[in-house]
Amino acid sequence: MRKIREVLRLRSLGLTDRQIAASVGVARSTIGEYVKRAAAADIVWPLADETDDAALERLLFPPRAEPANTSHLPDCAYIHKELTRKGVTLRLLWEEYLSACPDGYRYSQFCHHYHVWRGSLAISMRQIHKAGEKMFVDFAGQTVPVVDRSTGEVRAAEVFIAVMGASNYTYAEATASQSLPDWIGAHTAAYAFFGGVPHITIPDNLAAGVKSACFYEPDINPTYAEMAAHYGTVVIPARVRRPKDKAKVEVAVQIAERWVLARLRNMTFFSLAELNKTIACLLADLNNRPLSKLDGTRASLFAAIDKPALLALPSVPYELAIWKKVRPNIDYHVDIDGHFYSVPYQLRGKQMDARITRGTVEIVFRSNRVASHVRGRTRGAHTTDVAHMPASHRAHLEWTPSRLIDWAATVGPDTARLVEAIMSGRRHPEQGYRAALGIIRLAKSYPAERVEAACGRAHAVGAHSYKSVALILANNLEAAPIETQEALPIAHDNIRGADYYH
Repeated sequence: MRKIREVLRLRSLGLTDRQIAASVGVARSTIGEYVKRAAAADIVWPLADETDDAALERLLFPPRAEPANTSHLPDCAYIHKELTRKGVTLRLLWEEYLSACPDGYRYSQFCHHYHVWRGSLAISMRQIHKAGEKMFVDFAGQTVPVVDRSTGEVRAAEVFIAVMGASNYTYAEATASQSLPDWIGAHTAAYAFFGGVPHITIPDNLAAGVKSACFYEPDINPTYAEMAAHYGTVVIPARVRRPKDKAKVEVAVQIAERWVLARLRNMTFFSLAELNKTIACLLADLNNRPLSKLDGTRASLFAAIDKPALLALPSVPYELAIWKKVRPNIDYHVDIDGHFYSVPYQLRGKQMDARITRGTVEIVFRSNRVASHVRGRTRGAHTTDVAHMPASHRAHLEWTPSRLIDWAATVGPDTARLVEAIMSGRRHPEQGYRAALGIIRLAKSYPAERVEAACGRAHAVGAHSYKSVALILANNLEAAPIETQEALPIAHDNIRGADYYH
């Protein structure tokens, strides 16, 4: 309105359209249109005091009257709902509308009515993305089948998408699942692909990244948080049920589905590596495709805008580490995947955090590392640091082998003998504490007489383990006779017999 007022003022001074256009920086045809509309509305300079910008706009640009017959108006609520479905576009809905109403609006007016209706919905704040600041990540809803060449089994590969906020530069990778190792591995690959690290990483609230989704304060998975700290980025999940917080990656997923995944629909892949090789080629084509509303491509914008502002990559990539809550038993060992690792015996019964990598197991108590072991792969075995053990294997305070044997004797002498045999059969008696406790506590589930009989049977057959006693009780075998196979004489011509040697 400011320029229109200036046009009317300059026209009243007798300037030509060309002179006015040069003064206000507007095309001469536009100046003519303004003057024509002012004459039609009987507007002359100076304007009346009550003619503000809104009143001037209504006089010069009166709203277009809607046709009296509204029977051809599209059902905008239906259109809005249908557009949320995969693959549905406005042009498809217009063609369906036109087939039902041949005298309806043309495509441009159809879209105009829908956009006017949509504008009456909740107003969204336009997000401004700074260079190198944000990377949006998510899994695509569409999967890609991968065939096992040897068995013919078909598995659905997930597709991870990462997009830079300022340049829309996109990364895609197929993964076996949406599990935490694949999630972390895809992030590591994305940072390497971008050649730097964004200041903020924005994921959705999927379980691999967020332990507990919360609108105000989500709980980040410890492994995900550790990875972010390694790369110097910060993880800020999108708000729950607020897809507009990550609209960038939503659009990137849609574009990747159209320009990458859709092109794979008639191809057959026999491995993730083969699939990712094809995705990389299509991704390069996508990132180098000219943009419709901006000059250049995603790749050129990334090189000019995002790339210089990214944080430097660390010298070594992040190594996946799984965090797990553990609590050592009285034998001061913690159970990780069926293998037992020692901690200082003074910390038995305390809740700790275990950090598990491919080759190591670290135990952390109150943010301090209290034990570190090479990861063992043998289930049921123990990895014990001698420094964690009490002197002479008796510093479990009140817990000693003799006390466990005395406690077992309250059930019966056979139970005591079996517990003693279990601990004497271990390299360190403490390694038998867990099995001994399990046997003694069976007396809480079964009568003491049955437990005593089961321990006697297990000891007699040399089955010195908790599982053996539990199986005997579960199958009511404690009273069954122990089968012994006597050696029977064999009659054969080649056997001389005992009398031959007399």
